[in-house]
Amino acid sequence: MDKEMTVNLELLKDDLAFYNDMLKEVSADILHEGFSKYPIFIAHQEPIKIGDMIIDATEYSRSFNISATVLEDLLEKNIVTKEREESFKAAFKDAAQFMCVLLVTDKGANFVFVSFKAK
Repeated sequence: MDKEMTVNLELLKDDLAFYNDMLKEVSADILHEGFSKYPIFIAHQEPIKIGDMIIDATEYSRSFNISATVLEDLLEKNIVTKEREESFKAAFKDAAQFMCVLLVTDKGANFVFVSFKAK
C-alpha cells in the first residue's frame, strides 16, 4: 500500500468516527424505509456523480465528503457489475452494525467495512 493510500485511510478512519452517529442514522433510515438492504456511503474529496451528498466536509472541517447510495444504484450505473452482485451481497456485512464505504480517490476506488461505534 502506498503512502498516500495509508494517509487517506487514516483520514477516512478519523472522519468516519466523527460522522458515526449521522451515518448510523442514515443507514437505519435506508433499512427501515425499505429503500434497500444494502446502504453504501461514498467517501470522496472531489465532486462525484453518484449518490446524494449528505455530509459536506467543509462544514465540519473534515477531509472527506460523504454521499449515500444503495447497491441497486451502483448496479444500475454498472459500478458493481451484475456478475459481481451475488459475491458483493455475500461479502456485505450487517448494515445495522457496519457501514459499507466506497472510498473514491484519484488513485481509484475501494470498498471497506467499518463497524459503527456504540453510543
